[in-house]
Amino acid sequence: MIQLATFPPAFGLRNVSPFCLKTEMLLTSLQLPFELVEEADPRKAPKAKLPYLIVDGEKIADSELITQYLDQVTQGQVYADLSAEQKAQGTAVTRLAEDHLYWMLVASRWLDSDWWPNVVEGFFGFVPKIVRPLITRLARKQVAKTYDLQGLGRHTLAEQKSFAERDLAALEALVSHEGYLFGQTPNIFDFTVASLMAGIYDNQPATWLTEIAQSYNNLKTYTERVQAHVGVYGREAV
Repeated sequence: MIQLATFPPAFGLRNVSPFCLKTEMLLTSLQLPFELVEEADPRKAPKAKLPYLIVDGEKIADSELITQYLDQVTQGQVYADLSAEQKAQGTAVTRLAEDHLYWMLVASRWLDSDWWPNVVEGFFGFVPKIVRPLITRLARKQVAKTYDLQGLGRHTLAEQKSFAERDLAALEALVSHEGYLFGQTPNIFDFTVASLMAGIYDNQPATWLTEIAQSYNNLKTYTERVQAHVGVYGREAV
């Protein structure tokens, strides 16, 4: 049995990390039996981040490396029927989503002073109260440093919002009004986009990024379509 280590629910999301949700969608689409294992403290993960798989006692970390592993064990089913050009386009979309837009999702949660208490409650409940203020300050400082090193943290909030709008407009133009990125069946690249957007749209309470994304109706409909097709949703059941 495969185990998928993921974060506990938070912010109205049963799967709060786009990378964890993407992997859950992929495992489900491949019809591989697995169980979810909640891990509140990512420091316990092999690379100090989630998700990771546990297969026969072996831990496989990082969603992209997990994807490559699953492609190998399923004899190429992950990228089945995709041309070299489609895989290249999908990789480019993945980089936009996971290496750019994702960081603005992080910033809209962690670095917005009004939203920050939700992070403390949602992510640090496992930390003893006596040391929680210190741990959360240090964690937030590390996120701010990473965001600065990424480059986005050196811009004003207005500039960050303009970057987000361009990213969302690009995704809005790419996704189909009826099908999926590369046909009538969603694949790993659809899971990548939809898992990120599910975290943006269904985040509770809304962040500044949620509010911007609401105007991209085609992208919102597409996100719902991908989740419905695979039967895996980011949000908690009502």
